[in-house]
Amino acid sequence: MVSGLINANPIIYEKKERRARTATSLPDDDYAVEPIDQLEVFDILFRISNFVSVFVIFICFSLFLDIKDPEHPYSLEELKVITEEAIEVNDQNSYVRVTFTPTVEHCSMATIIGLCLRVKLMRSLPSRYKVDIRVAPGSHATEAAVNKQLNDKERVAAALENPNLVDMVDECLAPSYY
Repeated sequence: MVSGLINANPIIYEKKERRARTATSLPDDDYAVEPIDQLEVFDILFRISNFVSVFVIFICFSLFLDIKDPEHPYSLEELKVITEEAIEVNDQNSYVRVTFTPTVEHCSMATIIGLCLRVKLMRSLPSRYKVDIRVAPGSHATEAAVNKQLNDKERVAAALENPNLVDMVDECLAPSYY
């Protein structure tokens, strides 16, 4: 984690109980395009799973691990940086918007958190989806600059060429065993 904490005493919240998925809507064709909903994206962001199709049958039965905060040993969900309600999905238009709320308005880790969310979705969603990562309105001192940086393809690509940033993102996305 990072030395010299920006928010030394964050509020820790209980994790929300997950809704179980049903396997009744699975098509017979393994290559069929299946819809993605808000819960699916939330599960992608907060759980690790192996899957062939986008709809994951066993998502609630596997060993799932959380995205960690770059500054604290807690998950983004435990810090309420992201909630299920902050995820918008339009499957018809292949569009996903994730809005996150940093723990403090001057959080220097906001771009790293947003990059972690983007990388997780890039690795998990089909490439047809346009992903929009945003800081919640009024929750960060440099909201417009952070939003611009997180949604600019060239800036994201440049960030992912920086080995130090990639290491930090991978550390946040790495499984934790607790």
